[in-house]
Amino acid sequence: MRIATIIIRSLIGLLLLFASISYFLHLFPEPPLAGNMKIFNDGIKASGYLMPLVKTIELIYGLSFLVGKFNKLTFILLMPISVNIICTHLFLAPEGIPVASFVFLGNIFLIYTKWDSYKALFTAN
Repeated sequence: MRIATIIIRSLIGLLLLFASISYFLHLFPEPPLAGNMKIFNDGIKASGYLMPLVKTIELIYGLSFLVGKFNKLTFILLMPISVNIICTHLFLAPEGIPVASFVFLGNIFLIYTKWDSYKALFTAN
């Protein structure tokens, strides 16, 4: 289980790191978007701050996953982000569902591996 955790953590970390670095360094041209996904993406860009914020968070989480520091915190903080990623692809861009599913399911697996640390969050006091 430890090796699987390291592999999944590293793959998600690399994915997040790649996405953020390629955004900041403009390594690849933006893929053509159409329909509601284009409208959604244009709205995020129009805010002026949201996309740089998202990519900065991806960079920090990617580094955390790869270095192996603050994992318990990073796993739980990535959950709402991974839910948003999978919902975006389910409703707006179905071609991205495999990668989104990997991030979502991998995140659930990583949280499961540290479940003893999270039990107190879900108990009534």
